[in-house]
Amino acid sequence: MKHLGYIAAMAAALLASAAFAHGDDHHAAQRQYDPARVEATPFGQEGDPKKVTRTIRVEMNDRMRFVPDSITVRKGETVRFAVANKGAVLHEMVLGTAEDLAKHAEHMKKFPGMEHDEPSMVHVKPGARGEIVWQFTQPGNFSFACLIPGHYEAGMVGKVVVK
Repeated sequence: MKHLGYIAAMAAALLASAAFAHGDDHHAAQRQYDPARVEATPFGQEGDPKKVTRTIRVEMNDRMRFVPDSITVRKGETVRFAVANKGAVLHEMVLGTAEDLAKHAEHMKKFPGMEHDEPSMVHVKPGARGEIVWQFTQPGNFSFACLIPGHYEAGMVGKVVVK
């Protein structure tokens, strides 16, 4: 239930601003880890960059695919996703539950210009790189996707298995 409240609050905040411009990847580089702002979600929480145990390289491409599209991590592990956009259009990587990502993808169709600045996502311009540092605190099957309208529907989805 706490997660649903978080999603509702995030949606309300995004709708309240008309100045959002989805795709500015510069904000990801400016994000500073602040343990006081870390919020637990069903799929983990923002990770402390000083506690990263490994880096997982992920490529996004205009065939609407992630490479790799399946990742396995250990419960409690903090990983750095080094995300590279090998395509000619904007892509993003968003971590979440399959259900939440599907709902968010529908919301993105209605508001395609909105921007996010959450620790579980990164927007990457063509030819650029970004990163997510994430700690997987719960075992289970989770997902990542590109929620830019049309990309998710084209199959730009991957899975994370936390053991």
